Amino acid sequence: MAEAIWIHVVAAVIYNRRHQILLAQRPLDKHQGGKWEFPGGKVEPNESAKNALQRELLEELGIEAEPTSMQPLLEIKHAYSDKNIWLDVWIVDQFQYEPIGREGQTIAWFELAQLQDLDFPAANLSILQKLNSSSSSPNG
Repeated sequence: MAEAIWIHVVAAVIYNRRHQILLAQRPLDKHQGGKWEFPGGKVEPNESAKNALQRELLEELGIEAEPTSMQPLLEIKHAYSDKNIWLDVWIVDQFQYEPIGREGQTIAWFELAQLQDLDFPAANLSILQKLNSSSSSPNG
């Protein structure tokens, strides 16, 4: 029996100075289209998760994450019916430039309490649980 293939993906819980969290809405024509997600993307071969996240945030949002402030939050393995995702989640609370949806995606800042009312991909639910159960924001 063939071993499952896991797609390594990085995601960021990005905080602004007001302790709001940045989310992006997936394009309707993509996997899990229309749902809100933590920004990020696929890790390339021979690329570290941290480097992949910095690259993805620059490509997708036009921001430069401060590498020394990036902190790992959790890792999640989630099997959807059509693919397996290994999600490497980081906290990013220091970055340069104002985020914009460089790939045409809708982005918005939310208070932590607002996240429970949004529609997320199933793999992201563990992130929400972690954020709600701990003081993961930069100023706790």
